[in-house]
Amino acid sequence: MSKSLEFLTEALRRLPGIGPKSAQRMAFHLLQHDRDGAAMLARALQQAVEAVHHCALCNTFTEDEVCSTCSDSGRDIHLLCVVETPADQLMIEQTLTYKGLYFVLMGRLSPLDGIGPKDIHLEKLVARATDGQVGEVVLATNFTNEGEATAHYISEMLKARGLKVSRLARGVPVGGELEYVDAGTIARAMLDRRTT
Repeated sequence: MSKSLEFLTEALRRLPGIGPKSAQRMAFHLLQHDRDGAAMLARALQQAVEAVHHCALCNTFTEDEVCSTCSDSGRDIHLLCVVETPADQLMIEQTLTYKGLYFVLMGRLSPLDGIGPKDIHLEKLVARATDGQVGEVVLATNFTNEGEATAHYISEMLKARGLKVSRLARGVPVGGELEYVDAGTIARAMLDRRTT
């Protein structure tokens, strides 16, 4: 294989879920069947790398100093939702149920992987949460072991500073049948039940 093709294959392997064979197939496809698409992909990646950076307030991706969500005057400045990634933020936005502001960690605590509090911008989160405007912090990290540990760490840290902290609820999925839901999810839903 040529050095350029090998370099392209290695670059494609950096994508999540892409192994050596898939990367090789993609490289061959782009060069054999879609050179225009390959050129467009190269331009789009270059443009994104040069233009996209972190929002000065919430740490999400933006091309401006402050993202459109943080600069939206219609947002509830007293609510701050903490998520792991911009993709998580997007999913919450798509529900059309949350009208507060965000802070994007860009990761989660994972001591086994060497990811500590400084690696997920916790100093910046504390500064944002204790700005005198935020009244409640909603922790919307994932329900993985790392996400739970991250939520617990942040919760303890912010409660010690007098902030109200809540956690995204868990339970049976909408449209789910109990027979097909795992026991852990049902147990959590039972513990987190609410009155009607």
